[in-house]
Amino acid sequence: MSVVLKLLNLCKMYGDQRVLHDVTLELFRGERVVVFGPSGCGKSTMLRLIAGFEAPDCGEILLDGKVVSRPKEIIVPPEFRHIGMVFQDLALWPHMSVWENIGFGLKVKGVDKKTRERKIEAILEEVELTGFEKKMPSQLSGGQQQRVALARSLVLEPEILLMDEPLSSLDEELNRKLRHLILRLHGKLGFTLVYVTHNKEEAKEIGSRIVKMRAGSLVPEA
Repeated sequence: MSVVLKLLNLCKMYGDQRVLHDVTLELFRGERVVVFGPSGCGKSTMLRLIAGFEAPDCGEILLDGKVVSRPKEIIVPPEFRHIGMVFQDLALWPHMSVWENIGFGLKVKGVDKKTRERKIEAILEEVELTGFEKKMPSQLSGGQQQRVALARSLVLEPEILLMDEPLSSLDEELNRKLRHLILRLHGKLGFTLVYVTHNKEEAKEIGSRIVKMRAGSLVPEA
């Protein structure tokens, strides 16, 4: 397997607080990597650096062997990294319908209307939301909103999908159902998954590899 993402000696400071310490990690294409650890240990910060929302204070990030971030500098911005992200709070646009939320990224990228429609219809079917196109986020259940957020990322066909505690607010039954959906979509679409959670059961089921994090550092495997 080829290395798709490499983190080299990453660190990140917020004021006087060091949130990440010397994080080094390689991810292989098509892998499902779970970053597991307690709240506040730096997991979400690591995802934000990978996505390109923030620059590291030291270290480098490489995608397909190319440096995309280095100290204090974002070389390749988020929109050119072929990375999708599902946030913990979902970040759906409340004034847009399901169809508009999912199609927004395609429209920004200049994808023609006919192709947009085909892609949106296909991903709606994949996440089992056909018939919900005109609904607004406020009219959806938590699980349905989560599916919209997932569809909005996957419709752009990312090489890497980052998921930040995506199921933490759902009840156990719905959590389990959406875990199965994520695994099915990964199997069909083949993206590389980086999944952040503090839930041990989620970690075991979703990860083909589990990476533990504590106090801003990766914990060496025993």
